[in-house]
Amino acid sequence: MKAAVITFPGSNCDYDCFHALRDQVGADVGYVWHREQEVGDVDLVVLPGGFSYGDYLRPGAIARFSPIMESVVAHARRGGAVLGICNGFQILCEVGLLPGALLRNESLRFVSRHVWLRVENARTIYTSRYNKADLLRIHLAHGDGKYHADPETLARLEGDDRIVFRYVNRDGTVGPGSNPNGSAHNIAGIVNEAGNVLGMMPHPERAVDPVLGSEHGLPLFLSLSENLSTAGAA
Repeated sequence: MKAAVITFPGSNCDYDCFHALRDQVGADVGYVWHREQEVGDVDLVVLPGGFSYGDYLRPGAIARFSPIMESVVAHARRGGAVLGICNGFQILCEVGLLPGALLRNESLRFVSRHVWLRVENARTIYTSRYNKADLLRIHLAHGDGKYHADPETLARLEGDDRIVFRYVNRDGTVGPGSNPNGSAHNIAGIVNEAGNVLGMMPHPERAVDPVLGSEHGLPLFLSLSENLSTAGAA
C-alpha cells in the first residue's frame, strides 16, 4: 500500500499517522505539503488532525482551498481511499466529500480524553479487521467535534449503513455520558456513498501500540493495508 499524509500549516498529527502506516503496517508512505499540486500515485490519502491555519474562520474552512485539495478530491472521485481524522474530517466536510458539518462541542470546551466507540459497519475497507459491535477505546482531542446534519441526511446515513463508528458507554450502550461532544446520533465517523472516504473525529493513530494505552486503532490501518494492497495487486 502506498500512502500520502497531507501536512497543512498547523497539522500536529501528521507524524502519528506516518508512524502508524510505516511502522505498524509497513506501508510505503510519504508526506505531501499542502502547497503541492499532486498527491502522486498512491492508494491512500490521509488528512491528519491538528489545527490547519489555526482554525481561523472555522476548522477546515481555509485548508479546503489549499492547492493540494483539488488533487485529493480528484483522487477520491476516482475511487481512491481518503481518510480524514479530526481536523481531516472537518476538511472533508468543508470540501464536500462528506455531508454535514462539525460544530463547536456542546460543552463549549475542548475535550481531550479516551472514549469508547462501537463499530457500526465492519464491511468497509477501513473496518474489515473488526466485527460489528466491537468496542474500541480511542483518544479524541477537539473543540469542534459535534457532528451536525439535517434530518434527511441523518436518515440516509442511518439507512445506508454509512455510520461507521458511534460514541457509546464502556458497556456498548448509547446513553447518558456516552456522547463527548453532542454529535447527532452519537456519530463518531461516517463514510461517503461509495465507501472510499472515511471521516472520524477520534484518533486511531493514537491507538496502535500498547505503549499508547490502546491498540484498538491498529485494525483500521491493517484493514486498509490488506484491502488496498489486494486492490493494487489485482
